[in-house]
Amino acid sequence: MARVARQMVEQAGVDVNQLVDLLVKNASAEITTYYYYTILRVNLIGLDGEGIKQIAETARIEDRNHFEALFPRIYELGGALPANMKDFHDISACPPAALPSDPRDIKAMLTVLVNAERCAVAGYTNICNITAGKDHRTYDLSLAILNEEVEHESWFSEFLGEGPSGHFLRRGETSPFVSKFLR
Repeated sequence: MARVARQMVEQAGVDVNQLVDLLVKNASAEITTYYYYTILRVNLIGLDGEGIKQIAETARIEDRNHFEALFPRIYELGGALPANMKDFHDISACPPAALPSDPRDIKAMLTVLVNAERCAVAGYTNICNITAGKDHRTYDLSLAILNEEVEHESWFSEFLGEGPSGHFLRRGETSPFVSKFLR
């Protein structure tokens, strides 16, 4: 554990135990979303599904990267991941992005995908609000993840016809904001 890092965050006025709890719950959401997006992606078939598959794959890989970037910060602040995967799954900050009852219903699939992203956007916005000006490292990490989650949400919401977002699918590059935390 980085003792000085935790002390600095505490001295800045952040409830580190609450912050670690939020980080663990969001890490759970990232790894469970990675799992559920794997199932969703496999079921994106046919003319409508194939158009969404690459976007779902990019979001899936980036959610895994978000998990990989989050867990070191959890340990730096004196936290830990649960020892049991089922317990970890069950504390997720977001509900499971489960396959809809009719996997051929592309609108239902998109609704699952966009709702998962909206939950993530809310979670990272909250962490940014808690850490802004107080915990620079966690803020920077959460802001990087937030930027990618906003893009994910925009991609899926456009397919639902909610309007243009101005965001474009990344070609050949994943996690442009979070990649600096994966080195």
